[in-house]
Amino acid sequence: MDRVLTIILAGGTGERLQPLTRVRSKPAVPFAGKYRLIDFSLSNCINSGIRQIFVLVQYRSWSLQRHIQEGWEISSSRLGEYIYCVPAQQKIGEEWYQGTADAIRQNLDLLQGKNFDQVLILSGDHVYKMNYKQMVDYHRSKKAGFTISAIRISKEQAAGKLGVFEIDPNNRALGFVEKPEQPKTIPGDDDHVLASMGIYIFNIDTLLEVLNEDGDDFGKDIIPGLVGTRSDISIYDFSNNNAIEDNIAQVDNGVRKKILVEKTRDSSYWRDVGSIDSYYESNMDLIGIDPLFNLYTDKWPFRTFERSLPPSKCILGGRTLDAMVSDGCIISGGIVQRSILSPGVVVEKDAQVDDSVVLDGVIIEPGVRIKKVIIDKESNIRAHTRVGYDHEADIKRGCTVSNKGVVVVPRGMDLGPV
Repeated sequence: MDRVLTIILAGGTGERLQPLTRVRSKPAVPFAGKYRLIDFSLSNCINSGIRQIFVLVQYRSWSLQRHIQEGWEISSSRLGEYIYCVPAQQKIGEEWYQGTADAIRQNLDLLQGKNFDQVLILSGDHVYKMNYKQMVDYHRSKKAGFTISAIRISKEQAAGKLGVFEIDPNNRALGFVEKPEQPKTIPGDDDHVLASMGIYIFNIDTLLEVLNEDGDDFGKDIIPGLVGTRSDISIYDFSNNNAIEDNIAQVDNGVRKKILVEKTRDSSYWRDVGSIDSYYESNMDLIGIDPLFNLYTDKWPFRTFERSLPPSKCILGGRTLDAMVSDGCIISGGIVQRSILSPGVVVEKDAQVDDSVVLDGVIIEPGVRIKKVIIDKESNIRAHTRVGYDHEADIKRGCTVSNKGVVVVPRGMDLGPV
């Protein structure tokens, strides 16, 4: 996209995603079988024509940097295209990043000598489809200095989790509060709020002006002081997003134009995968006949690092029902229902996996019963073990249980019967 630099914030610790973030940063957490969370923001960039991207990393970033290096070498720096990981370097002091705004402030040198008009700032841990070009066009049409993308979601989804706008009946922003426990609802709709998606577009001069003020975090410090006080702020309604654009050009009265296909239902799907429960629910949104979020589209492909693995196989009566199974899996006499298997998972004879997310290289031995469980990489569930049926027993064995009863088996566990 012309004259737009993109910065992806990917240094989050993801405390509420523990133990999945015990050994990796939040954007590096595996998702949907073979992907990582950051793949969705990166794929949206590539599909939107954005090819100049900096990824700011900090917390336990090795697996994330390796993933981007191995899976995203699709650009040519000689042609001005790049995806670079930028580690925290204490460029302007002795402190590491103190927040989202401070991360940008410490990397303003990335803009020097570059011919950019706007900076697009994204989070590296959200799941959605978005054509960023539409938001940039909106920003420019409004002659705004700063544009925030917002989504209408239920009050319960936002409470204590997302930044929320206060708006008047004409949809004009009056204020902004980061993660309020009692968010203000949309006028005339007591069940929904207008929440920030953590997607920002700044004109370069506006960004420099804003970061010259105090405040280390956009949501907590910067945006509350800007909304309602500046006239050059606009809000982009994500419900207007149409992620999919047809590549077929037609001639209409001598003018070539692209045809926008009919908006799909999941064009307005967006999830901040900030907790174990939201991570689990977002994965479950992917399976079934008519999923809430559809990965199976040629027009808006999601990319990732592809390992060289053989096709998966079901043998000795193994079955999968309403499940997603990645490459290299072997279902040898077991049953997998309403679940997602990452690459290299083995489900042995008479084992049953229900409503679960199983990450890379997990071995599930004969007679095991798994229900509503997330199993992190390289774990071994020994024969006849039951997980997800007795939460007290699960906790005693070192597992974590979420508020909604999702059991998480940490990475590399060797879990046996009680």
